[in-house]
Amino acid sequence: QVQLVESGGGLVQAGGSLKLSCVGSGIIFRINAMGWYRQAPGKQRELIARIYSGGSTMYADSVKDRFTISRDNAKNTVYLQMNSLKPEDTAVYYCADGVEVHWGQGTQVTVSS
Repeated sequence: QVQLVESGGGLVQAGGSLKLSCVGSGIIFRINAMGWYRQAPGKQRELIARIYSGGSTMYADSVKDRFTISRDNAKNTVYLQMNSLKPEDTAVYYCADGVEVHWGQGTQVTVSS
């Protein structure tokens, strides 16, 4: 059974940083693409970053140059380093596998102005 568990969310002031973690079980990260998504109140869930099995990455324009996705295959963990946070980054953040079949429960990120 695949399980993804996010952590690291919280309340931060604008301009601050947070690092999210997504630990997986029942899934081998090194052979799977993994992604970070977010859903703000009243908005659709959106893909913001993805890391592929070969290590290449992609970012949504809204987070490019501020967020960094990385992985530690030995720990079966994917990270999202978020810098220069803005109030509009406030959302529930989720990790998922590359085919969007398995999802974590989400972690709340709130950025105050």
